[in-house]
Amino acid sequence: MNEVSERLRRMTEGRDPAALVGLAASAAWVALVLLFWLLGPEGSPASGLGRLLALAGVILPLALIWIAVGLARAIEELRTEAALLRARMDMLRGSGREDEPETLGARPAAEPRPRAEPRPAAQARPAAARAPATRPAAPRPSDLPLEPPPPPVQAEPATLIIALNFPDGPDDHEVISALRTALADPEAAKVIRAAQDIVTLLAQQGVYTDDLRASVASATPWRRFIAGQRGPALADLATADPDSAEAIARAMRADEVFRDAAQHFMRQFDRTLARSAEELGDEGILALASTRSGRAFALLAQVMGMFG
Repeated sequence: MNEVSERLRRMTEGRDPAALVGLAASAAWVALVLLFWLLGPEGSPASGLGRLLALAGVILPLALIWIAVGLARAIEELRTEAALLRARMDMLRGSGREDEPETLGARPAAEPRPRAEPRPAAQARPAAARAPATRPAAPRPSDLPLEPPPPPVQAEPATLIIALNFPDGPDDHEVISALRTALADPEAAKVIRAAQDIVTLLAQQGVYTDDLRASVASATPWRRFIAGQRGPALADLATADPDSAEAIARAMRADEVFRDAAQHFMRQFDRTLARSAEELGDEGILALASTRSGRAFALLAQVMGMFG
């Protein structure tokens, strides 16, 4: 994160290394042109074509310099976004383990047994002559009281919605707390981890869920989808731009890992929709569809032809 912050600080303060190099290279080239013009042979080009070639020879290197500066800036921005996403994913992976006790698996030290005091020999002989005392019978397993297992943790739908949107950074304490609570629910943990994987893979394809639009302003098409309807009647849910949809369609065809992760996420998110539909209400369904995970689901469903 320090590296990312330093890059952002340099860009915002105007100290862009690529721009400085571009300015230096441009100044050097202009100085060379001026020296050639002042110290070169006298006379001008004899024709218009000669003048055009001379002008192109002056301008084209400057254009190439600033094209290279623009490419360097674009590469720097991509590295910054990748570092931010990597830091966010590392923070999400670590948030599920922060509640584990540090001494997990440690066993309490055995208590020292009291040391028996030696008996006199006169007292030991009569004790040896006595018959051994009868030991009490060990209780049978059926006589032991059985405690019911603790009920499984189930995350509230509102908490799951917040968790599926993922935190904006390490200071987003509300979402991080919701993530910890939701990860304690085995069913919620499945869809959260699947969503985390697919959001990362989408970013690797150049598609960011923050740039995707939420589907619709009505929950009716989503309720039709939850009920099992597919096809053109759900066209309002297909809101991804053609470029993003085509990029993901190519990844689905060419990358087996991406395709398996996408199908696993679609199954898990579809189960979450079906399980939470009755409790959420219309506003809750729209909120779930507007999360980063929900927008990823809508994009993949559009690519797979579920929306007609």
